[in-house]
Amino acid sequence: MATTLSIIIPAYNEGANLAAVLKKVLKVQLPNGMGKEIIVVNDGSTDDTVAHAEAFVSANPLARVLLLNHSINMGKGMAIRTALPAVSGDYVVIQDADEELDPNDYVVMLNKMFSDNLPVVYGSRFLVGGRQGSRFFYYGNRVLTALANVLYGQHLTDEATCYKMFSTPLLKSVNLKCCGFEFCPEVTAKIARQGVKIQEVPISYFPRTRQQGKKVRLIDGLKAAWYLIKYRFSKL
Repeated sequence: MATTLSIIIPAYNEGANLAAVLKKVLKVQLPNGMGKEIIVVNDGSTDDTVAHAEAFVSANPLARVLLLNHSINMGKGMAIRTALPAVSGDYVVIQDADEELDPNDYVVMLNKMFSDNLPVVYGSRFLVGGRQGSRFFYYGNRVLTALANVLYGQHLTDEATCYKMFSTPLLKSVNLKCCGFEFCPEVTAKIARQGVKIQEVPISYFPRTRQQGKKVRLIDGLKAAWYLIKYRFSKL
């Protein structure tokens, strides 16, 4: 039976990158003849993000592309939550609207899910050598990953990765409350508390700087640590 990968793309002021990302996503050849469902959530952008998304939809009438809009900026987590009811694929992956990651790595992640019959796979930027970005982001992620491993009995190397792939039933079973970047610690915590061991595969990484539009800040790292602790001990 043919299966489908749903690709959720939250986008906030990513007009400079969105068109290129969408082209890369569309071009990926998924294993086993899988289809793609692309869901772009414009998160209240004030640049030409919407124009690029609409142009892509018009130029690719045969592709399954859905554009959803927030009238104001509500955060990455809320964008994912907005997209989830529209997800109809068997699997779902989160794709940032920048060019830090390579959509061709969906293939590696899906092959791991299929071969080991897994409900979730994370793409790790740190399983193999390569560019790791600034020291701030690298060591901040190391701290968060160590905290997640200690609190939830995991063996992760990259808790904060964007490339998180799930079986759709698993992700939809999680009662998400997030609005911003706390999606990552919340979904990791709540899946781990279901008794799921999260597996990883290596992915490519092309980090961008704040000047190039990177949006994560120190406060987001502190919030992530807090949510990892909070969801370890609170009711789900």
